Amino acid sequence: MIAQSAIPRATDPSRQHVLDIYAGETNKTADVFRQFDTADFPFRPHPRSSTTLEIFRHQLLSERRFFAEFLDLPEPDAAAVIPSETTPDAFAARLLELALQRLAFLAQQTGDWWLAPHGFFDVERERIWIFWRRVLHSAHHRTQLTVYLRLLGKPVVSVYGPTADVTWKGASPTLG
Repeated sequence: MIAQSAIPRATDPSRQHVLDIYAGETNKTADVFRQFDTADFPFRPHPRSSTTLEIFRHQLLSERRFFAEFLDLPEPDAAAVIPSETTPDAFAARLLELALQRLAFLAQQTGDWWLAPHGFFDVERERIWIFWRRVLHSAHHRTQLTVYLRLLGKPVVSVYGPTADVTWKGASPTLG
Protein backbone atom coordinates (compact mmCIF):
# COMPACT_ATOMS: atom_id res chain seq x y z
CA MET A 1 0.00 0.00 0.00
CA ILE A 2 1.06 3.56 -0.58
CA ALA A 3 0.84 5.08 2.87
CA GLN A 4 -0.42 8.64 3.23
CA SER A 5 3.01 9.53 4.59
CA ALA A 6 4.65 8.26 1.36
CA ILE A 7 2.66 10.60 -0.89
CA PRO A 8 4.91 13.56 -1.72
CA ARG A 9 3.74 17.14 -1.32
CA ALA A 10 2.94 18.83 -4.62
CA THR A 11 5.03 21.84 -5.59
CA ASP A 12 1.74 23.38 -6.67
CA PRO A 13 -0.59 22.88 -3.66
CA SER A 14 -3.66 23.14 -5.91
CA ARG A 15 -2.56 19.81 -7.44
CA GLN A 16 -2.15 17.85 -4.20
CA HIS A 17 -5.47 16.14 -4.77
CA VAL A 18 -4.08 14.68 -8.01
CA LEU A 19 -1.35 12.87 -6.08
CA ASP A 20 -3.65 11.81 -3.25
CA ILE A 21 -6.28 10.41 -5.62
CA TYR A 22 -3.75 8.60 -7.82
CA ALA A 23 -2.21 6.95 -4.73
CA GLY A 24 -5.65 5.97 -3.41
CA GLU A 25 -6.83 4.58 -6.74
CA THR A 26 -3.62 2.59 -7.10
CA ASN A 27 -4.07 1.16 -3.60
CA LYS A 28 -7.61 0.09 -4.51
CA THR A 29 -6.42 -1.64 -7.67
CA ALA A 30 -3.67 -3.43 -5.72
CA ASP A 31 -6.31 -4.60 -3.21
CA VAL A 32 -8.40 -6.04 -6.04
CA PHE A 33 -5.33 -7.77 -7.57
CA ARG A 34 -4.63 -9.45 -4.23
CA GLN A 35 -8.08 -11.08 -4.13
CA PHE A 36 -7.08 -13.41 -6.96
CA ASP A 37 -5.01 -16.58 -6.91
CA THR A 38 -2.56 -17.57 -9.62
CA ALA A 39 -5.01 -20.35 -10.55
CA ASP A 40 -7.50 -17.61 -11.52
CA PHE A 41 -5.23 -16.15 -14.21
CA PRO A 42 -6.73 -18.13 -17.12
CA PHE A 43 -10.31 -17.18 -16.15
CA ARG A 44 -12.41 -15.22 -18.63
CA PRO A 45 -16.20 -14.96 -18.45
CA HIS A 46 -16.58 -15.15 -22.24
CA PRO A 47 -14.31 -16.31 -25.08
CA ARG A 48 -14.02 -12.72 -26.32
CA SER A 49 -13.13 -11.36 -22.86
CA SER A 50 -9.61 -10.89 -21.59
CA THR A 51 -8.25 -13.33 -19.04
CA THR A 52 -7.48 -12.15 -15.56
CA LEU A 53 -3.75 -12.34 -16.33
CA GLU A 54 -4.23 -10.32 -19.53
CA ILE A 55 -5.99 -7.57 -17.55
CA PHE A 56 -3.21 -7.52 -14.93
CA ARG A 57 -0.57 -7.22 -17.66
CA HIS A 58 -2.59 -4.59 -19.54
CA GLN A 59 -3.02 -2.51 -16.40
CA LEU A 60 0.73 -2.25 -15.85
CA LEU A 61 1.67 -1.81 -19.51
CA SER A 62 -1.05 0.68 -20.38
CA GLU A 63 -0.21 2.83 -17.35
CA ARG A 64 3.41 2.79 -18.47
CA ARG A 65 2.41 3.88 -21.97
CA PHE A 66 0.10 6.66 -20.75
CA PHE A 67 2.68 8.11 -18.41
CA ALA A 68 5.64 7.75 -20.79
CA GLU A 69 4.10 8.62 -24.13
CA PHE A 70 1.30 10.99 -23.21
CA LEU A 71 2.68 12.71 -20.09
CA ASP A 72 6.47 12.51 -20.68
CA LEU A 73 7.31 10.79 -17.39
CA PRO A 74 10.50 8.75 -17.13
CA GLU A 75 9.27 5.16 -17.31
CA PRO A 76 11.05 1.82 -17.55
CA ASP A 77 11.13 -0.05 -20.85
CA ALA A 78 7.96 -2.03 -21.42
CA ALA A 79 9.95 -5.27 -21.09
CA ALA A 80 10.85 -4.31 -17.50
CA VAL A 81 7.32 -3.51 -16.33
CA ILE A 82 5.86 -6.99 -15.82
CA PRO A 83 7.15 -8.66 -12.64
CA SER A 84 9.36 -11.72 -13.04
CA GLU A 85 7.21 -13.64 -10.57
CA THR A 86 3.72 -14.09 -12.01
CA THR A 87 1.53 -13.91 -8.92
CA PRO A 88 -1.20 -11.48 -7.91
CA ASP A 89 0.97 -10.21 -5.04
CA ALA A 90 3.89 -9.58 -7.41
CA PHE A 91 1.64 -7.67 -9.83
CA ALA A 92 0.23 -5.61 -6.96
CA ALA A 93 3.71 -4.85 -5.62
CA ARG A 94 4.93 -3.78 -9.07
CA LEU A 95 1.86 -1.57 -9.58
CA LEU A 96 2.60 0.20 -6.28
CA GLU A 97 6.34 0.48 -6.98
CA LEU A 98 5.76 2.16 -10.35
CA ALA A 99 3.12 4.49 -8.88
CA LEU A 100 5.49 5.69 -6.15
CA GLN A 101 8.06 6.66 -8.79
CA ARG A 102 5.39 8.52 -10.75
CA LEU A 103 4.17 10.35 -7.66
CA ALA A 104 7.66 11.73 -7.04
CA PHE A 105 7.80 13.11 -10.59
CA LEU A 106 4.24 14.44 -10.63
CA ALA A 107 4.72 16.23 -7.30
CA GLN A 108 7.38 18.46 -8.87
CA GLN A 109 5.24 19.67 -11.77
CA THR A 110 3.82 23.19 -11.95
CA GLY A 111 0.34 24.28 -12.94
CA ASP A 112 1.71 25.30 -16.34
CA TRP A 113 3.04 21.77 -16.91
CA TRP A 114 -0.34 20.22 -16.05
CA LEU A 115 -2.21 22.62 -18.35
CA ALA A 116 0.16 22.28 -21.32
CA PRO A 117 -1.32 20.51 -24.35
CA HIS A 118 0.21 17.20 -25.32
CA GLY A 119 -0.44 14.58 -27.97
CA PHE A 120 -2.91 11.90 -26.96
CA PHE A 121 -3.35 9.30 -29.69
CA ASP A 122 -4.54 11.42 -32.64
CA VAL A 123 -5.60 14.56 -30.70
CA GLU A 124 -4.09 17.08 -28.30
CA ARG A 125 -5.29 17.40 -24.73
CA GLU A 126 -4.03 19.13 -21.59
CA ARG A 127 -1.87 16.88 -19.45
CA ILE A 128 -4.36 17.10 -16.59
CA TRP A 129 -7.07 15.77 -18.93
CA ILE A 130 -4.80 12.91 -19.99
CA PHE A 131 -4.01 12.12 -16.36
CA TRP A 132 -7.69 11.90 -15.38
CA ARG A 133 -8.37 9.79 -18.46
CA ARG A 134 -5.71 7.39 -17.17
CA VAL A 135 -7.35 7.20 -13.75
CA LEU A 136 -10.70 6.43 -15.41
CA HIS A 137 -9.12 3.76 -17.62
CA SER A 138 -7.64 2.09 -14.54
CA ALA A 139 -11.02 2.20 -12.77
CA HIS A 140 -12.58 0.49 -15.80
CA HIS A 141 -10.16 -2.44 -15.58
CA ARG A 142 -10.50 -2.64 -11.81
CA THR A 143 -14.27 -2.92 -12.29
CA GLN A 144 -13.78 -5.73 -14.81
CA LEU A 145 -11.75 -7.56 -12.21
CA THR A 146 -14.37 -7.09 -9.48
CA VAL A 147 -16.94 -8.69 -11.81
CA TYR A 148 -14.49 -11.57 -12.38
CA LEU A 149 -14.15 -11.96 -8.60
CA ARG A 150 -17.92 -12.20 -8.21
CA LEU A 151 -18.16 -14.74 -11.05
CA LEU A 152 -15.38 -16.79 -9.42
CA GLY A 153 -17.26 -16.74 -6.11
CA LYS A 154 -14.53 -14.73 -4.41
CA PRO A 155 -15.07 -11.80 -2.03
CA VAL A 156 -15.23 -8.34 -3.57
CA VAL A 157 -13.29 -5.80 -1.53
CA SER A 158 -14.51 -2.31 -0.79
CA VAL A 159 -13.43 0.12 -3.49
CA TYR A 160 -15.68 3.16 -2.99
CA GLY A 161 -17.96 1.84 -0.30
CA PRO A 162 -19.58 -1.31 0.99
CA THR A 163 -19.97 -4.47 -1.07
CA ALA A 164 -22.02 -7.59 -0.44
CA ASP A 165 -18.86 -8.92 1.25
CA VAL A 166 -17.50 -5.88 3.09
CA THR A 167 -19.57 -3.38 4.99
CA TRP A 168 -19.53 -1.34 8.20
CA LYS A 169 -21.92 0.75 10.26
CA GLY A 170 -22.82 3.94 8.41
CA ALA A 171 -21.18 2.78 5.18
CA SER A 172 -24.12 3.33 2.84
CA PRO A 173 -24.84 6.95 1.94
CA THR A 174 -28.20 5.91 0.48
CA LEU A 175 -29.62 4.42 3.66
CA GLY A 176 -30.65 7.08 5.97
